Amino acid sequence: MTTETKLQIVRNPTRSVAIGDRFIGGDAPIAVQSMTATKTTDIDATVRQINDLVNAGADIVRVAIDNQKDAEALIEIRRQVKGNLSVDLQENYRLAEVIAPFVDKIRYNPGHLYHHEKSKLWQEKVKYLVNVARDNDCAMRVGVNCGSVDPDVKSKFDEHDSISPMLESAWAHCSLLDELGYDRYCVSLKDSDPQKVIEVNRRFAEKRPDVPLHLGVTEAGMPPDGIIKTRIAFEQLISRGIGDTIRVSLTVANNRKAEEIAAGRGILEDIAAGRVRSFVDYGLKTLNIISCPSCSRVENEAFIELAEQVREMTRYAEEHKITIAVMGCRVNGPGETDDADLGLWCGPTHVNLKRGKETVGAFPYDEILPKLRTELDAIIGRTA
Repeated sequence: MTTETKLQIVRNPTRSVAIGDRFIGGDAPIAVQSMTATKTTDIDATVRQINDLVNAGADIVRVAIDNQKDAEALIEIRRQVKGNLSVDLQENYRLAEVIAPFVDKIRYNPGHLYHHEKSKLWQEKVKYLVNVARDNDCAMRVGVNCGSVDPDVKSKFDEHDSISPMLESAWAHCSLLDELGYDRYCVSLKDSDPQKVIEVNRRFAEKRPDVPLHLGVTEAGMPPDGIIKTRIAFEQLISRGIGDTIRVSLTVANNRKAEEIAAGRGILEDIAAGRVRSFVDYGLKTLNIISCPSCSRVENEAFIELAEQVREMTRYAEEHKITIAVMGCRVNGPGETDDADLGLWCGPTHVNLKRGKETVGAFPYDEILPKLRTELDAIIGRTA
């Protein structure tokens, strides 16, 4: 049984980074973020969602672009909304020069820098991003994710060690940014396992206590479990001074994205009031379903309904130590299902079913649940 423990919060002495009219780091309040889930090219829907998030208290809203049409749409969106916008460059880092004049922050993933101009060194690509950010008064985030780590760095470590490659990649990018004389950056190190989120951010902060940290549990899943997983990580980190901006990543319908802001604010209020539990006994079941937050990368909105159906269908297996991942797109899906016992990553018309790193097949949305159950029963049978 858990007890609530009052802890005095002493923030790490990170440097202050301006993002539009907000600051993260330094003595600024911890900022709360979210990300749009609409198609960026659907300008009206994206404008409505940004306004909803800002009205709910979002300090920063992230929007993804994957091509020139997305970038052009975001330029028009910027004209219609207030608030601080961060752009997620996805796999096309060259779009930075198109969109930077219209946003306040650029987010890039070190692992995704390899997808274009493969013969060019990542250091050259980062130097380009720094020049674009500097010329356009933009901050930057180095977004390191467990499922899309720099492949060259990942190859140096044991395949079961997901934390060391993330740290080495983040530290290397920080060192280069420092050498280039650019200090308006923050870092995120995210995993779907809250315990790994705690460890990787704690170890990063020990070496680089000056760098503002964006905290989040990626693919936290559906409420309430997704909020609980996030709370576990945030309580252990923020109560120890680690963390300058946060995002609660939930799998929810597009009209419910503001729940991420409410959840984040609620967690921060509880930590500030000393309502922090001694550890992680929050009543989570042994069965672990991870699912990515709905975002503009999702290629079929049926993904959200599928994630809910998976949760309902698998309730009979709650006492088994099994991880099922439900991912909504081709960007994070293939890599971030590798470590799950069973993984689903959703395309426009079919769902790809995986058993660990092995592909079982691709099935229509209305056929995937029986296929998943067959695989789940087989795992239960082998471990019984």
